[in-house]
Amino acid sequence: MAELPNTETLLLELVEGVLYVTLNRPDSRNAMSLAMVEELRAVLRAVRGDQSVRALVLRGADGHFCAGGDIKDMAGARAKGGDAYRELNRAFGSLLEEAQCAPQVLVAVLEGAVLGGGFGLACVSDIAIAHQSAKFGLPETSLGILPAQIAPFVVKRIGLTQTRRLALTAARFDGAEALRLGLVHFSEADDQAVVDRLATCLQQIRQCAPGANAATKALLLATETEHLGNLLDHAAGQFAEAVLGSEGAEGTLAFVQKRKPAWAQ
Repeated sequence: MAELPNTETLLLELVEGVLYVTLNRPDSRNAMSLAMVEELRAVLRAVRGDQSVRALVLRGADGHFCAGGDIKDMAGARAKGGDAYRELNRAFGSLLEEAQCAPQVLVAVLEGAVLGGGFGLACVSDIAIAHQSAKFGLPETSLGILPAQIAPFVVKRIGLTQTRRLALTAARFDGAEALRLGLVHFSEADDQAVVDRLATCLQQIRQCAPGANAATKALLLATETEHLGNLLDHAAGQFAEAVLGSEGAEGTLAFVQKRKPAWAQ
């Protein structure tokens, strides 16, 4: 079991192979400070090689997911000049890259404010569950800045044409519209429905072998960057390894014996 880092801006709870990560700066609607960015990156590093952690559930404290970047951090960077702003901004982009590629299944539970950086985090999740009343938006241009690190991930999630509309109008929208756009997978009407949906998704994740899930996630992400022939060649090798590996052997045996495999117990 990986040792989790000590955190001041995050609440961490590991339950039955699921690490619940709660953004915990409720006074600022969980705005993304540089400290929070670094703590999230540390958590991702800590669990990266730990297959006993099957899923990461990311949500916010006190009814809000994340209201975007921390204005105080931005004000502090102003005194240090352009390099400080560049480093502050790029650190968040690195977080998004690392979250996107985490071998665990990343589940985002989206309530209240899902703005700016929070919107970006939603876009790198494998499963996104929204409360119907959540408020999504890219407010950067209304503040005279741009969604620099978020934009590529939003485009990949919902497409260029919708991203252009949302980024260039700073329009706000709810969970039902997020579902229509393909930003989230589920939009639930009330708190209990969100809880129930999360429980269902986690139960489904537990049916899947952790190594196979990690390799499959990496394969799916590679479809965006690798040449098709090379990708298929590499995937064939991975398939052979999986069939002959411990998970493949256990899954096949469990099927023949009409029982659940060890990872689904």
